[in-house]
This record gives sequence, structure tokens and C-alpha cells, in this order.
Amino acid sequence: MKLLYKQKGAETVEFAIILPLLMFVLFGIMEFGIVLYDKAVITNASREGARSGIAYRCPALSEAQISTIVTNATTNTVGGASLLISFASGTTAPGVTVSPTPPTTTTNCFANSGTPLMVTVTYNYRFFALGNLMGVLVPGFNNPLTLRSTTIMNYE
Repeated sequence: MKLLYKQKGAETVEFAIILPLLMFVLFGIMEFGIVLYDKAVITNASREGARSGIAYRCPALSEAQISTIVTNATTNTVGGASLLISFASGTTAPGVTVSPTPPTTTTNCFANSGTPLMVTVTYNYRFFALGNLMGVLVPGFNNPLTLRSTTIMNYE
């Protein structure tokens, strides 16, 4: 009976030791889940932009029109809110680069047929809970983390 009395409160101490590790794992799962979700959104947006850009039109879509399509692909159609999740203050709009610049002439609409169009979408994700801690634990870790997706398709 004396032995049980001396172990009173041991569970509380063990829980206090394990709690920070459990919280680190829990927030890590949540934050990296959001990163993977954002990566999927910008990958889909770059595909939408490239597919719209290479589809046969006379004249071809301009760089600004392709950029608008990519931005629309990252926006909720019902409420107009961004589908991208970040804990940064300010804008959450992705950066869009179209290369080479599509020609918008109507003289020779088949001039681009077979040539590649590259659409690159970049997005800066800012971590909420793990950013500063990961910067200390992992050398070279950046907060915000730059997510990038590139899609290359040939003109029809």
C-alpha cells in the first residue's frame, strides 16, 4: 500500500512531458495537410490556365486572360473567396507566369501549333504554429514556404 502512495501524480508528470510532443505532431499534421491542399489547388489552376491557353482560338488567349483563368481557378465560384489557405496577412493571390508570351495576331492562327506553352503558378504559404519553431529546428527552413506548380502543354 505504501508503494501506491509514492506514485501519486506520476501520470500528471508523464503527461506534462509528452504534451509538447503531441501538440507538435498534431499541429504538424494540420499544417502540412493545408500545404498539400494548397499545392493541389495551384496545380489544378496551372493545368486550367495551360489548357485554356493552348486550346485553338483565333486570336490566342493573351497572358492577362490566362492569368485571369488561373486566378478564377483558385477562387470559390459561389462566395468569391480564395480557395488557398494561408495565415499571412494581406493578399492570398497566386503569382502567374506565362512563357512564351502568346501571340494575339489573327493573321496566321496556326503559327503556334505544336509549340509549348508553360504556365507557372507560385504561392507563398505562411505557417501558423510551426513556422518559427521549424526555423529553429530545421536549418534552411523558410517561412513563408514558396509553393510552385508548372504545367507545359503544346498548342493545338
